[in-house]
Amino acid sequence: MFGKQTYKQLSERHCIGISTAQRSIDKVTVKFQAMKAGQAIIIMDTCYFGREFGVMVFRDHYTGKNLYWKYLQHESIAEYVSGIEYLKVNGWQIKAIVCDGKRGLFHAFGNIPVQMCQFHQVAIVTRYITKNPKLPAGKELKEIVKLLTRTDKESFVGAMDDWNEKWQNFLKEKTYAQLNKRKWHYTHHRLRSAYKSLKYNIACLFTWYDNPALPIPNTTNSLEATFSNLKNKIRVHAGLKRNRKQKLIDQILAK
Repeated sequence: MFGKQTYKQLSERHCIGISTAQRSIDKVTVKFQAMKAGQAIIIMDTCYFGREFGVMVFRDHYTGKNLYWKYLQHESIAEYVSGIEYLKVNGWQIKAIVCDGKRGLFHAFGNIPVQMCQFHQVAIVTRYITKNPKLPAGKELKEIVKLLTRTDKESFVGAMDDWNEKWQNFLKEKTYAQLNKRKWHYTHHRLRSAYKSLKYNIACLFTWYDNPALPIPNTTNSLEATFSNLKNKIRVHAGLKRNRKQKLIDQILAK
């Protein structure tokens, strides 16, 4: 878990064969420290290791501890709901949830406040308009989105409304097919999609602002840092079998 400590290095350090080192690691049982249930603000996300598998993690913002994680092939709303229900059954009071922008996730947890990660929203808009938009409308929208993580709700919504009022006719422009004038598409459909994404998600982008009594983070950054660490460790130990990869991940998440 710490440093590189490849099989070759372990075998040399302890004067044993590589297969013996592997068997020794296989015998290790990862110990999980039980936590007393209480209130929690859950940050949740999934990290994938190629196409092999992913790990869905639920972290408490108050303590910084990982309360629950599960290995899966594909994340789904049902799996996220199942994880929250597991924590509830074990006594945790979920005060709020922070997650990415998976469609349908925001309304899956009843009355629990849900905050969408603002950096995920910025990434969504960037995929539509690119990092270097050519159109003036795209350039202006990019500057507005850059303010998302640094401004309050009223200022951001006001900037969006001003942008829409200025460019609404531009967004309605249509391109017609040459051979069939009945077929058409919006000329600036990617720009429209970027704006529609913001409008659709705006209710969950400022949950932290609408609930000042709760210390809700506006991003899933703390998990992203852990995921980067996990991937770096797995990359160092390239060639590990899946069960050994998961044992390494278990140890890191348990710590």
